[in-house]
Amino acid sequence: MYVRDAKNREEVWLLDHIESMGLDETAFRSRDYVLAIDEHSGEKAGFGRIRVHKVEGDGRDEVCELTSIGVLEGWRGQGVGAHVVERLVEYASDEGFETVYALTGEGAYLALFGFQRIEESALPAPLQERLSDKRDGVDPDAVPYALDVAEFQMPERLREAFKRAPAEHEEESTDESAEDFGIDPESATYKYDTGR
Repeated sequence: MYVRDAKNREEVWLLDHIESMGLDETAFRSRDYVLAIDEHSGEKAGFGRIRVHKVEGDGRDEVCELTSIGVLEGWRGQGVGAHVVERLVEYASDEGFETVYALTGEGAYLALFGFQRIEESALPAPLQERLSDKRDGVDPDAVPYALDVAEFQMPERLREAFKRAPAEHEEESTDESAEDFGIDPESATYKYDTGR
């Protein structure tokens, strides 16, 4: 099992799973996502997103949010989500963020890594707006959490579970199809069809 950046051709797959899990797809860009992949079967097991928000007027230029973290049902309980979170926090740190935020009703899970609940008034302005939007939309129970990236901790049991994640899942084809590129083969027309 490993975690890598999502590819543009995985956009449809991501959107389908984000929708089926009832996650946030606001301002969707596939390049903001990472995917957990089983190295034996090539099957996608989970995903998550880092979203950067512009902040005006408070001395900070940008803030970082972790969002849309999902694990496919057959892969839950095997450390997949933990490693997605770890990779996202690493990316945030690499980009110079000292703090990452999450707006979720699943705070107990994030607390395993050192995230702490914070007051809404402590959120940067764009995240206060996001929190309101999330509560009105996909996550009515969302509350704000923050993590100092230097304080991130990976529970050893989740690291070990990820190493042992079985390859007993249905084999996923590595052949590319029209759907991988966001093309509906039932209604597709071809731009360069000359009619010959």
